[in-house]
Amino acid sequence: MPFVSPVAEADAVDKAVHAFSRIKEVLGVEEVPEIFRYMANVPAFVHDFFMNFRNFVLSEGKLGEKRKLLIAFAVAGQAGSQTWISFLKEFAESKNVSQQELTEALAVGSTNSMYNVLFKFRDISGSDVFEGMGVGLRAHTFQNTSLDEETVELINLALSDINACKPCTSAHVAKARALDVADEAVYEAIQCAATMIAGTQFLRSIGVN
Repeated sequence: MPFVSPVAEADAVDKAVHAFSRIKEVLGVEEVPEIFRYMANVPAFVHDFFMNFRNFVLSEGKLGEKRKLLIAFAVAGQAGSQTWISFLKEFAESKNVSQQELTEALAVGSTNSMYNVLFKFRDISGSDVFEGMGVGLRAHTFQNTSLDEETVELINLALSDINACKPCTSAHVAKARALDVADEAVYEAIQCAATMIAGTQFLRSIGVN
């Protein structure tokens, strides 16, 4: 059970009042979603979070809204946040992102995390002996979804950064550049992922899955 309750709109104070107004305006809703009302227990946090969410998840930017939503969804999956997965699923589908594409983003993210575990181990094991051993893990998922190659690569990059896999992150930056993804777009993918980490971590911390 959460150790704080969602803040009713009538009880919002300070920066939460402005945040609630912007949330309803930007999302086109009449009531503030519960996710943000939990955050309003710390008015500065809900204000900061929604500004970041609007700028780095909802805006077109260099990546486009669809790619950002797929990256955000993969991060929510990585975090295991069912509340965020449900919220983003409904929002993304209203923006013509299909359930199949969302599910594929989760599968790509899961496959990437599998690789992160192995390559991170090689990097931090303190031994060169493992470099000569085969990877042995199948990852055909990367090439066999409806998602374009750039989107797959950006999901992999964002989650590799979150998982602190240095060789994976470096390799995905190089691959993204090889696909002509601009450095500014790469950075936006990380800003999108960072924003979602704040959102998912806060909910988990207060006991909301």
